[in-house]
Amino acid sequence: MKRALKLPGLRAGLLALAAGAVLTGLSGCSIFGSSSAPKPASLETLSPSIAGRVVWNARVDSVQFPLSIAARGEQFVVAGSGGVVEALNAQDGRSMWRVEVGQKLNAGVGSDGRFASVVTRENEVVVLEAGRVLWRKPLPSAVLAAPLVAGERVFVLTVDRQVLAFDALDGRALWTLRRPGEPLTLAQPGVIAAFKDTLIVGQGPRMAGVDPLRGTVRWEASVANPRGTNEVERLADLVAPSFRQGDLICARAFQSAVGCVNAERGSVLWSRNVGGMNGIGGDATAVVAADASDRLTAWSLANGDVLWTADQFQNRRLSAPLVVGKNVVIGDFEGQVHFLDRVSGKTELRLATDGSAIQSAPVVLGNTILVATRNGGLFALRPE
Repeated sequence: MKRALKLPGLRAGLLALAAGAVLTGLSGCSIFGSSSAPKPASLETLSPSIAGRVVWNARVDSVQFPLSIAARGEQFVVAGSGGVVEALNAQDGRSMWRVEVGQKLNAGVGSDGRFASVVTRENEVVVLEAGRVLWRKPLPSAVLAAPLVAGERVFVLTVDRQVLAFDALDGRALWTLRRPGEPLTLAQPGVIAAFKDTLIVGQGPRMAGVDPLRGTVRWEASVANPRGTNEVERLADLVAPSFRQGDLICARAFQSAVGCVNAERGSVLWSRNVGGMNGIGGDATAVVAADASDRLTAWSLANGDVLWTADQFQNRRLSAPLVVGKNVVIGDFEGQVHFLDRVSGKTELRLATDGSAIQSAPVVLGNTILVATRNGGLFALRPE
């Protein structure tokens, strides 16, 4: 049976520990706050070169899980740890519907604009429609990645990298994909996404293209080729968020590499060895990610060449980045949201939230960027 390794807040230095020690002694802890923790970089003195502001804010109870904010149509769909799922109008933050699931949440939110889905701590996948619970089903193991809702189906990726498909209308189980793999998996949201008529899932360091109707594997491509003397050192699961640009799906392999796969051909376009824990962002020209010390790097989408690096946020526990328009947007452990120039990596604007960590990758809908904090703050930002 596969084991899931929990590393919340841990950095590269801990990977040298033996697997048993990590599993039994470090679950749920953080090296930040200890006397030996790396000191976060002080915020640079900044004269904003672009304008921006918080245009509205709202609240959920708290966000103690790796929230994915769904952006569909005119609404953001968000969730709190206590079990509230809510749709908010992107322009003004007005609540469009709100549902109490009845259990605390472990993963979410996935949505196609009609159906929304979350997973509870009791390992139930719950599907909502029009502001009401439509159905719920038990799952065989824990889930941290937000379900993917597409084509009137709900796809769930478990921490042991099983993939399950359900009918969105009635919850019928359609298929399950179980594959042999590494004995140790990462308790962090994995990659699950859609590409045309193919389901994209992370299977260890490999990206797999799956037939969404049958659950059979069409192709595989390795983003990383991990090496090490034990299971922990070889741990290189793909972590969310990934991003798509045209035929390319780009992703991070935990503490190993960042790379892009041509999902039409099922082949790796490029891969670069780099440490880091969080997912990545990008656009038509660049892929952006932070390494284990929160140094940001932008690579060319076309060939993986380094475009720039930025080290002004070292050890500030950055969120995954969003690349939108002329900016890279990223949050930190103090609830600060930073806007960087996409071409140079220089900081252009900083906006404060509620002082608690930015808990999700920023998400954009139209001209509104939404971030969620650990204390449950939802802040809509607009650069001008």
